[in-house]
Amino acid sequence: MRTKRYLAAVAATALAATSLVACSSETDSSASNGDGDSVTVKIGTTDADQKAWSVFADEAQKAGIDLDIMRFTEYPQVNPAQVEGQIEISKFQTINYQAQYNATAGEDLRIIGSGEINILGLYWKDHDSLDGIEGTEVAIPNDPSNQGRAINVLVQAGLVEVREGAPKLMPTPADIDKEASKVEVVAVDASQTPNAYNEGRPAIINNNWLARAGIDPASSVAADDPNSELAEPYINVFTVSGDDLDNETYAKLVDVWQSEEVTAALNEDSNGTAVQVQRSKEELNEILDRLVEEYK
Repeated sequence: MRTKRYLAAVAATALAATSLVACSSETDSSASNGDGDSVTVKIGTTDADQKAWSVFADEAQKAGIDLDIMRFTEYPQVNPAQVEGQIEISKFQTINYQAQYNATAGEDLRIIGSGEINILGLYWKDHDSLDGIEGTEVAIPNDPSNQGRAINVLVQAGLVEVREGAPKLMPTPADIDKEASKVEVVAVDASQTPNAYNEGRPAIINNNWLARAGIDPASSVAADDPNSELAEPYINVFTVSGDDLDNETYAKLVDVWQSEEVTAALNEDSNGTAVQVQRSKEELNEILDRLVEEYK
């Protein structure tokens, strides 16, 4: 079963830091009304060099919004900048990352809209389906940001079962019920997953290593379902302060990001490894709050 999906930018899962380091802005203005026909919004991201962001800025301008894009070099810089009022809105993180930040920093940043989810896939050289995979050894990345999600990809594919009482979103190899599972799971450094693939073993490989190894992102034999509860933490989102949750201008930016023009650029940027997700802010914040409680 080959997967071809629209997509987008990279989601991150590192613990948030509290110190702010250098970033750059494309203009010196802060959010303000112009001549009555447009408004300037200061938005933060780590992905400003991607084509999608250039298209996003163009399409936002057509909608009467001039984007003052603050370019950050690292994920932990962005949320503190928003808390300090240096930016009004951000688009760089997954719900999971934002939940970790809120829980760790004691903040209550909210979500005004969804963007894309980066698909995590199972790849098996010279195979286009799961036929014959039972009894094989599957390599998964062993880093905290990908290991639990990789196991859940296998759970969704019906290849692995986890023990009762195991963490639902972040299971470890120790949580796998080996007797009930159809494959054996071996955790390796993420950089080694393409090697396993090239040796003929099935492997969960994230976007960065797919590109470096020259593996076709559309050749996965299984992938997480963007509509699954297990994939919800990895939806990329637009983040605002609680006071701005009903801001119509910021909500309009979410609509612009979901436009055909931006989606096409996202697809090009990601080589088809992610898909746009449309969820209400109520649903998104419910997921966020649930994850925050798990991280406390």
